Amino acid sequence: MAAVVEMSRAFERARSVALVRESLSVLSSKWAVGLLLALGDGGRRYHEILSELDPISEKVLTQTLRAMERDGLIARHVHAEVPPRVEYQLTRLGASMAGPLRALGAWAVANGSSVASARERYDAVHS
Repeated sequence: MAAVVEMSRAFERARSVALVRESLSVLSSKWAVGLLLALGDGGRRYHEILSELDPISEKVLTQTLRAMERDGLIARHVHAEVPPRVEYQLTRLGASMAGPLRALGAWAVANGSSVASARERYDAVHS
């Protein structure tokens, strides 16, 4: 019985690790967090995002928008106007990342200098 419980725990741990890794991969691109934060203030047009995330290139912005749309984090709305107006917004799923991002940001601000100090100590010993 104990072996079955341990196997179940190991399976759940592996599943959790895979889910966390997959969630982090969504944010792993250089521009994804900035894009989420920009759209957290409301919908934006392509060139508004481009100027807000300067120096991102048009190619990289397009790739990032498409990847995040594919992941269900943002929605692309084409308005039937001449010329067409395209706007990007967070989906409910994308907006649900606001809390975790704030928590991660707060941790980074609170612990950034400690991480930098640890790296310096490590580099001094291992260089």
